[in-house]
Amino acid sequence: MAKLFLVRHGQSQWNLENRFTGWKDIDITEKGQEEARKVGDLLKNEVIDEAFTSALIRAQHTLQIILEETNHTNIPVAKNQALNERDYGDITGLNKKELAEKVGIEQVHIWRRSYDIQPPGGESLKDTEDRVMPYFQSKILPELEKGKNILVVAHGNSLRALIMNLENLTPDEILSREIATGQPITYEYDDKMNVRRVEN
Repeated sequence: MAKLFLVRHGQSQWNLENRFTGWKDIDITEKGQEEARKVGDLLKNEVIDEAFTSALIRAQHTLQIILEETNHTNIPVAKNQALNERDYGDITGLNKKELAEKVGIEQVHIWRRSYDIQPPGGESLKDTEDRVMPYFQSKILPELEKGKNILVVAHGNSLRALIMNLENLTPDEILSREIATGQPITYEYDDKMNVRRVEN
């Protein structure tokens, strides 16, 4: 039975500064490195056959630490921007609190947590889903179907898009789903490729 491990990258410098990060290539903090080591410790007794990550350093650095901690540094790793965070467009780099003071908390909440409304010049969660799911179905799912255990280290919204489909959640349900750093989500498949167990 194949397993799929989903991990959100450790805290980044812009997470710490409460900024919209999106596609900006910002590395993880010392706390983010500790979170990655915690994931490695939680997964140390698991077999991992392949790993997938985004084109962004915060996810790649998190993955590197996890693979070192679990002694899986020799496995194949695929990096693709299909797994990148939502592109926040014109609000990338802005402090969330300061932006809320300018345009209102409600507007910022809509940009952050609506399913199909884009921030100016950016992507909605639906747009993110539209690039994550074809990649998952063409690159990751075939490896799971071979019985491999797969680790995916990505971002809050790219993982949200994936989880929405894996768990058949509605847009409203997925928007309220928090994805913690430092805590892998494990999906265990049966031989018919149905998810038989989820561990958070």
